[in-house]
Parts: sequence; C-alpha cells; structure tokens
Amino acid sequence: MPLFSVLDLAPVPQGFVPGDALRNTLDLARHADAWGYNRYWLAEHHNMIGIASAATAVVIGQVAAVTGRIRVGSGGIMLPNHSPLVIAEQFGTLEALYPGRIDLGLGRAPGTDQMTLRALRRDPAAADRFPQDVQELQALLAPIEPGQKLRAVPGGGSRVPLWILGSSLFGAQLAAILGLPYAFASHFAPEALMPALETYRSRFEPSEQQAKPHAMVGVNVIAAETDAEARRLFTSAQQAFTNMFRGTRGLLPPPIDDIETYWTPAEKAQASGMLACSFVGAAETVRAGLARFIAQTGADEIMVAAAIHDHAARLRSYEILAGVATALGTPLRAPQTA
Repeated sequence: MPLFSVLDLAPVPQGFVPGDALRNTLDLARHADAWGYNRYWLAEHHNMIGIASAATAVVIGQVAAVTGRIRVGSGGIMLPNHSPLVIAEQFGTLEALYPGRIDLGLGRAPGTDQMTLRALRRDPAAADRFPQDVQELQALLAPIEPGQKLRAVPGGGSRVPLWILGSSLFGAQLAAILGLPYAFASHFAPEALMPALETYRSRFEPSEQQAKPHAMVGVNVIAAETDAEARRLFTSAQQAFTNMFRGTRGLLPPPIDDIETYWTPAEKAQASGMLACSFVGAAETVRAGLARFIAQTGADEIMVAAAIHDHAARLRSYEILAGVATALGTPLRAPQTA
C-alpha cells in the first residue's frame, strides 16, 4: 500500500492574513508529523493573494524546525524562475540544518501569470532549458570533484533527493530518463494521469538516486464526521476553482450550503473535471474511494491537498485520513526514506 504525504499551499482563508496561514501551516505540520505522514511539501506560487508559500525555501525551513521526523520539501520549486546554483545553495543549507529530511521537487511551470513572470526576471525561454537546469542542479548537489571550480556552499555533496513534478507526459518522460521519482499533479490536472504513469514506469532507467520507479499521485481529500459535512467543506475548493475561471482569484472562501447556486453548468463541468481526483466524505466513504484509486493507479505514494477554510476542520480532515490510511494497511511513513 502507498505512503501518505501532505501538500500544503498555505491557503489564506477569507477573514485572515498570510501570517495566519503560515501559522496554520506550522500547526498542521506538527500534527502531520505526530500522525505519521511521510512528507510535508509546500509549493511555489507568486502574486496569488490566497497562497502564502511564495518564499518556499523559507517556509520549508520553518516547517522543518518545528517537526522531527517527517520529510519536508517542495512540491515544487519552479526551477525556470531561478538559478540552479541559488536553489542548490538554499536546499543545501536546509539539508545541512535538517540532515536526511529535505526533498527538492522541481516543476517547469512559472507558478504565476505573465506579468509576474517578467517581475521575477525570468527568461521566457527558461522552460525550454528545464532538463538541462535539472542536470546542472543535480551536479551541484553531487559530491565535489577534484578541481571543481563552481561549488554550491552549502549544497555540494549533500545529495538532496530530486523529484520531477508534472501534469503531462513531458515530466513523466524526463523523470524516467533521469531515473528520478515522479509526482503527478492530479489534484488539479488529472486528465493525463494514467498515460503519464504508464510512460514513467515503462521508460524508467535506474539511477544512483533511484533504483526503481517511485510514482507519487496528488489528490484532494476532504474528510469529516459525515458525508454531508465533508461535501459542505469541499465547496470552498469548488468556489475557488470557479473563481479562477472567472478571473477573480482571491482568498479561500468559506463553505456554502448549496454550490449549485454558485456555479453555472459550464463552470461546474470544468471545475469538477479538474477536481476529479477528490475524495470527499466520512472515513468509510474516503477509504472506499481511495482503495479504488490506489488499485487503479498503483501509486507508491499519495500526496494529499485539503483546501478547507476552517483550520480546525482541516486538522480533523487529515486526522481522519491518517486513520483511513491505517485501515488501508499502510503505516503512512516509510521506515527509511531515501
């Protein structure tokens, strides 16, 4: 059975500010560590008032500082926004401070809009160099060679494990060629999930980091005491996706009693398609849905997002899921992780 991990976008709920969201992140991380989750990942997004994890490496350091066993990392760093050397230094520093607990998931997308992309000083052609940048970063994190002129300090020799993130066949192919673990963003882009997993597994070439394929699959889980309460909590995410289509991104809205009065049929179809890999309900409903999904995908790890407006309800959702994972026969956390 797969491992279970947490994906936290540090959502800023309506009525709150980014500081509240980041304090919620630290609290959720402490609980996730105690409940036995395998990883706690944060994602890089810019110019989005509803997401507080833009300074991803900074937040990862704070999360690692308040936890003791759970692996902490990025899901992901959008590498074309950065110099590979800077990322090697940042994550080499994190690894030096929290040895054996840091992951570096890498994405090719900008994680923002075109205006902000220019503000980041990003070269528009940077995405085309993503495979080369990944290899450059890999080399900077590898053991220092005699006579090596360019070094990441800290970073060189740290061997921080790299992951390739994606929502298309491109990332699956690259992860397979480089022999790296692969995380698919099916929590918001599920359409190519099965072809991507097949491509990754069939083309995987063993590497020094990874002897065999390791596929992580993103899902949304909204769990509560009853199916009805979970469905109501889920309306926050449904509204947020609808707002995105309307061009009105904002803070995470509170739940509503009737989502059907909020979206049009076209918006419902679009949002529901993007949220197809969502498991919403009481413990048994979530368990049954996840069991089918795991059988279908053969995932080695499930990365769980939960856009829930109320922090206490979000904590409870992950607590229920920890019990579901136990019922499915998984210990959540790997005894030893690479």
